[in-house]
Amino acid sequence: MKKHVFNAGPAILPEVAKEKTIDAIRDFAGTGISLLEVSHRSKDFQAVMDESTALFKELLGVPEGYAILWLGGGASTQFFSVPYNLLRTKAGYLDTDTWSAQAIKEAKLFGEVVVVASSKEGGYKFIPKDYVVPEGLDYFHITSNNTIAGTEIFAEPKTSAPLIADMSSNILSRPIDVSKYGLIYGGAQKNLAPAGVTFVIVREDLLGKVERAIPSMVDYRTHIAKGSLFNTPPVMCIFSALQALKWLKEMGGVKEMEKRNIAKANLIYNTIDNSRLFMGNVAKEDRSRMNATFSLKKEDKDLEKEFLDFAAAKGMVGVKGHRSVGGFRASIYNAMPIESVQALVDCMKEFEAAH
Repeated sequence: MKKHVFNAGPAILPEVAKEKTIDAIRDFAGTGISLLEVSHRSKDFQAVMDESTALFKELLGVPEGYAILWLGGGASTQFFSVPYNLLRTKAGYLDTDTWSAQAIKEAKLFGEVVVVASSKEGGYKFIPKDYVVPEGLDYFHITSNNTIAGTEIFAEPKTSAPLIADMSSNILSRPIDVSKYGLIYGGAQKNLAPAGVTFVIVREDLLGKVERAIPSMVDYRTHIAKGSLFNTPPVMCIFSALQALKWLKEMGGVKEMEKRNIAKANLIYNTIDNSRLFMGNVAKEDRSRMNATFSLKKEDKDLEKEFLDFAAAKGMVGVKGHRSVGGFRASIYNAMPIESVQALVDCMKEFEAAH
């Protein structure tokens, strides 16, 4: 039976990226040794680093003055690395989900944090609107896509402060103007690579302004100076990311990904909106294109386990909602083919017809 993988992360990867990685694990670049054994300081792996960085910049249109870093530690390490490097006196945060709340918690260790707006009281079911970012901030932080709640920010907020964004789950899913951001980071295991590598895009002129001493491993300048090779990087994950980036370019780049992602999101949301059994969880205008969250209507809540079992029997993997909110979630990242979304929709319709 074909499996349709809707996991929020680690998530689906392009088939070619998996195949190329498997081949390289057996024999990397014709060296006769495994990718898992290669020296990260070898000429062959340096070529992987260089190409990954160049292609990432090309696909996102990264302007001059920005550095690309490939690090370990996940986005959660960036929750404290960002304020460690950038927070001098006061930073602003937009609170839109569990992960932004975690970032706020970490930032408070380094200075004053202003929560400019929050949707917490509304269960994180919408993106706050009509808020004003105050002047005098060292930076303003957003989480561009919220994997648990299933909301997404589609327009950059107006701010005079450098804009910082956690783009773990929607990087490369649509065009963005990188020049509007001071720093973008994310765990790559949702839309780019296997778990284990974290990307950082940082405007270099923002660094070196804080007075505190910064440990070498969380000082962005350390990694910029060493080309992300200050310590052993996640070699296999970076190689896989390169294969995914090559695939994305071959498919037509981020503009083409946006078209595909809109089509996939429309397919599942239209099914939800026209269902007598299922309902969406968040405000329609803020629905994520990456993580569609939905649930059964109140009178049918007792069918939740039955639907999960039915979906699993049909080959649907990872459609159970996050443990903190329940319900269902379909993560439909770049590598998810529309045929898999159609399979889930058919499964939902069949289950509804039976009830």
